[in-house]
Amino acid sequence: MSEPALLRIHRLDSAQADQIARWDAFVLAQPQATFFHRAGWQTVIRDVFRHDTYFLYAESGGEIQGVLPLAHVNSRLFGNALTGLPFAVYGGAAAATPEAATALEAEAQRLAVELGTDHLELRHIERRHTDWPVQELYVTFRKAILPKEEDNMLAIPRKQRAMVRKGIKNALTSHIDPTVDRFFALYADNVHRHGTPAMPKRYFQTLLKTFGADAEVLTVCSAEGTPLSSVLSFYFRDEVLPYYAGDDEAARDLAANDFKYWELMRLACARGLKVFDYGRSKEGTGPYAFKKNWGFEPTPLNYEYRLYKREGIPQNNPANAKYKLLIATWRRLPIGVANWLGPFIVRNLG
Repeated sequence: MSEPALLRIHRLDSAQADQIARWDAFVLAQPQATFFHRAGWQTVIRDVFRHDTYFLYAESGGEIQGVLPLAHVNSRLFGNALTGLPFAVYGGAAAATPEAATALEAEAQRLAVELGTDHLELRHIERRHTDWPVQELYVTFRKAILPKEEDNMLAIPRKQRAMVRKGIKNALTSHIDPTVDRFFALYADNVHRHGTPAMPKRYFQTLLKTFGADAEVLTVCSAEGTPLSSVLSFYFRDEVLPYYAGDDEAARDLAANDFKYWELMRLACARGLKVFDYGRSKEGTGPYAFKKNWGFEPTPLNYEYRLYKREGIPQNNPANAKYKLLIATWRRLPIGVANWLGPFIVRNLG
């Protein structure tokens, strides 16, 4: 009998088109993989945020057996971490075999120590390491898209369905935007009202450029044509993932947000997509309640940590009480100042 092929770990070279193609072909075919395992994130994180990236892949016999995208975020304010993957809901190793996943995680731990990080973070959906500390702050919401448009409408709970119909009665319209201009104006205003820094506009422009048709902006306008609410979504296999969103203060009274997500679901249904991924929320928040009202059930996310130079899991999120003063102060900043300053802060949050 022949010896099994040796498993080797390599780093993805974004300058090599053949490596990119092989990586993405594996991701597309691997059930564990997500949109956030795609090779394009290396370009986005490196070019926009200037973080070092370590996109690892395990290879045996000339075939990729697993991938693990990582980025190193080193901040005086928020700590020094190797994360799989910053700015992503899902992460960790996506592998065809347990051996490949183990080898990738071993290399990630070696890198984390070599880089002098405080911790390694892997953003799994399901637990992989019961002996690692786990962050149980977030849940995700996913639901099947039914084949017929009317069935999807009837699947929305009655009170929420009434809000969708209110948006329809208000003669709201939806539009696929070729640029992020209208989206960014609504998004930046929205996060400013909530007291959190905005991602740079260049980030969203890079998402559209990098992922092409798999990143799309849908904007909802009033009957008079005024932009009210907008969402930037990702498409992966047979799924749609509304990921970044923003709205005007007038959106609530006109039910523009409700109409927006219905339009996205309706269009996804027309495209033959099968899954609506409503994304990550923190328990006990408004977005969590909003998604529950749509009839989506939460699935806990297991963000696992390997701690090296810290005693506990970092809490770099708005739920942390120590950020209350910062949030209140941020809300009072002129939006132009907030949009200028925000990217310097948010690049280190991930």
